[in-house]
Amino acid sequence: MAYIKPLFDRNFLEYASYVIKDRAIPDIVDGFKPVQRRIVHSLFEKDDGKFNKVANIVGHSMQYHPHGDASIYEALVNLANKEYFIDRQGNFGNIHTGDPAAAGRYIECRLLSLAKDVLYNPEITEWEDSYDGRNKEPKAFPAKIPVILLLGAEGIAVGMATKILPHNFVEVLEAVRGKLHGEDHILFPDFPTGGLVDVAEYADGNGKVLVRAKLDTSDPKKIIVRELPYGTTTESLIKSVEDAARANKIKISSINDFTTDTVEIEINLARGIHSAETEDALYAFTECESSVSVNLLVIRDSKPVVVTVSEIIAHHAEQIKEVLKAELKLEESQLKDKIFARTLEKIFIAERIYKRIEEMKTPEAVSKAVVEGFKPFRAELDRDITPDDIERLLKIPIRRISLYDINRMLDEMKELNARLKEVRKHLAHITEYAVAFLDGILDKYGKNFPRKTKVVSFTKVDVRDAAQRNLKLRYDRTTGYLGYGIDGAALFDVSNFDRVLCIRKTGTYSIFDAPEKVFVDKGMWWCGLADKDELADTVFSILFRDNETQFPYVKRCTIEGWILNKGYLIVPENCTILDFTTDKEAAIQCEYRPKPRLKVLEEEFSLADYLVKGVKSGGVRLAGKEIRVAKFGKI
Repeated sequence: MAYIKPLFDRNFLEYASYVIKDRAIPDIVDGFKPVQRRIVHSLFEKDDGKFNKVANIVGHSMQYHPHGDASIYEALVNLANKEYFIDRQGNFGNIHTGDPAAAGRYIECRLLSLAKDVLYNPEITEWEDSYDGRNKEPKAFPAKIPVILLLGAEGIAVGMATKILPHNFVEVLEAVRGKLHGEDHILFPDFPTGGLVDVAEYADGNGKVLVRAKLDTSDPKKIIVRELPYGTTTESLIKSVEDAARANKIKISSINDFTTDTVEIEINLARGIHSAETEDALYAFTECESSVSVNLLVIRDSKPVVVTVSEIIAHHAEQIKEVLKAELKLEESQLKDKIFARTLEKIFIAERIYKRIEEMKTPEAVSKAVVEGFKPFRAELDRDITPDDIERLLKIPIRRISLYDINRMLDEMKELNARLKEVRKHLAHITEYAVAFLDGILDKYGKNFPRKTKVVSFTKVDVRDAAQRNLKLRYDRTTGYLGYGIDGAALFDVSNFDRVLCIRKTGTYSIFDAPEKVFVDKGMWWCGLADKDELADTVFSILFRDNETQFPYVKRCTIEGWILNKGYLIVPENCTILDFTTDKEAAIQCEYRPKPRLKVLEEEFSLADYLVKGVKSGGVRLAGKEIRVAKFGKI
């Protein structure tokens, strides 16, 4: 055991760390999970402007991804359907209906230009060995935009999970641009399936949202679903409507699916039912409305952390400046090298330094002659000449020397110096340069990504309020059964979500869900809906007899609190109920047992003379005489 426990602990921690960092949770830098990053990297490597078979890309990605081809294929299809970075050709499935994509050998893909504009720059990308050490793969792409907010993400790791909702492309980039100016923007989700969203509890990416389908209720006899709520498909939504109809929660006559590239589900209502009264029921009992909880967990600095949408925007406002600065520094270095190379070439040819090597017989002598030839022009050079510079000069073909145009060279150097000056200006004003870059991306791609989901405010529909009372609660006096699934006298209409208060012959009462069939005894005193507001106004008046003394008592009470399905006594123990009423103006008529010297055998009392007390009260004695008959009557 001393050996086994540390082994298990170490292996479990390694496994947990791997699942969290290298499988389930996206990185804040480029917004990708490892499998997505490897797919995009493979597409960059295979990019030639033409479409590639998805099966080929999947196979190419397997040299970086240490898992099966099925997971790569599914991730590629999902990423392509986001429509940001991968162009599609063929059947990639339908996000509205949930139909799967065709097999990888039949469909094709390639990179979109947006991916090249905001992700690709291998010279400033940090690389690491692939799982088998044979190749290099990026640790993270130097993303210039917050990809994680555009794509959204969902993943379950060991002991933690992430749920990030997608946001609108234009709004996200405008938020980053605003942050560069020191302004804060509030972002809300935007879903590819459209629909409606209530963001009152979004909590900057770590709360929840209510999502709804967009319903067309212009026709009173049918409802048409035009847009789906996030996380549903036409198939799942139709199933939820059919299940609700079978459970008598809504009344429909038929449902038809006419969805193509746009959603159109036609729900035809039953006779006598109208769309206005069914809309809330659809939200309450079907997938037309649902609640989505979010948890913005990402990998930052190789650790899982929970962040907010605002923190991601702030992070990427700094990241875009760092990435653009790295690109400008790289371009500055390349421009300086080009200018230096052109200067060397100009001096080498124009000053005929190449003539010095004609008599030299060894490579060392040739190199020394070239170096000596450049000494008078050292002031024109930014650095010393290296052996590589000399080697490059010596490889200039004679034809180029004979056709050398010094004016063309000077024009080229003028352009290089102008660009170098421009690059240094951008470096000095990197924030303004980042803003201009984002403006360019918005101008180029913004029109392709209009907002699809409408942000609204709506109150979540309570299922009890939306339920239609279309079930007849009946009581069979001959058998003592109560419920909507039996024959007998109809009492009132109920729904599946109603609760019922039943006072039995024995004086016990209980509250329970409206039953299909339940035994409540013969001679039930009272049954009604257990609505707290209504019960608070209902006064129960009970005439009962003490079984020991035979004296009559009256009790007036209300029932305001209870535990579901628990039995209670409405009169004290060892008592028998004689009569029961909810009429507040009734009279009490008593007839006593005849006894010697008992002159008054009948008596009448006004019920209003007795106070209404709590249900636990013991009642008030009417008379110290044995009761023969007591009942409620009219005043």
